[in-house]
Amino acid sequence: MLSTGALRAHLLAARLAGPVATSREESLRSYRLFAARDPRVLLGLDPEWTWRQRDLIELMADKCGVSADPMHTSGHDVIDPERTLAALDAFAERIGAAARNRDSVLLGTGHPHRLIGFYAALADALSAAGCTVLTPARGSCVDITTRFGLRTYNLDYVQGVALVREPGVQPTGSATGAHTHSPLPVRTALAAAAESGGPLPELVIGDHGWVCGAGQLGFEAMGLADTDDPALFVGEAEGRVSVVVPLDDAVRSDYYRPLTRYVLNRACLSQ
Repeated sequence: MLSTGALRAHLLAARLAGPVATSREESLRSYRLFAARDPRVLLGLDPEWTWRQRDLIELMADKCGVSADPMHTSGHDVIDPERTLAALDAFAERIGAAARNRDSVLLGTGHPHRLIGFYAALADALSAAGCTVLTPARGSCVDITTRFGLRTYNLDYVQGVALVREPGVQPTGSATGAHTHSPLPVRTALAAAAESGGPLPELVIGDHGWVCGAGQLGFEAMGLADTDDPALFVGEAEGRVSVVVPLDDAVRSDYYRPLTRYVLNRACLSQ
């Protein structure tokens, strides 16, 4: 069993928390764009409240532990490992409840290169506990606007986790997918589930647009977020996202394995 102290040490050593790779400049830019309601950083969320950049700095200081000083404008951002641990405990509690209730779940990631293993382990454990892991709209086309223009991606599932990939780049079932913040993949998946008359998710787990897009549509959603992704934390503050775990979402994929073990153990789903 991984103790809280051991996980805290790992978070700091792997730079999942503490000083992280995300820069203060990147985060402040995201807060400024969010305050201007730029869809690139809203991630599918339509905020109910007015969020100024100063408000977002205060929110992120409370939720993540970043500096609350608006005059602090450079250097590495900092995530408080205690906040990460507390959120992981809440995340694990909801995973455990989903397993006990045999909820239907939908998992998806915009960070497949880094986080597919984390989510796949959750999908496997929830499936083993009797949950239905949903895979709607497999193979559907999703048109996403990127900095390179409009691109068409295919929605695919790897070990029960949704991702998007460029057509023909990788074979179906490959864990390699595209990095995206878009809410369009989760909207496509949820629309297909509704149109088929099949079960709808009682819980959506993921990051980026998967969480915000689902939460905006009224589905319970939770996931992981970095300091330059304020949308998830705004969603949590406004009651449309249930749990957000603050951490660096782009470190080496194997660095997330201790988090997987910790969550599954706390959820009484260790295999």
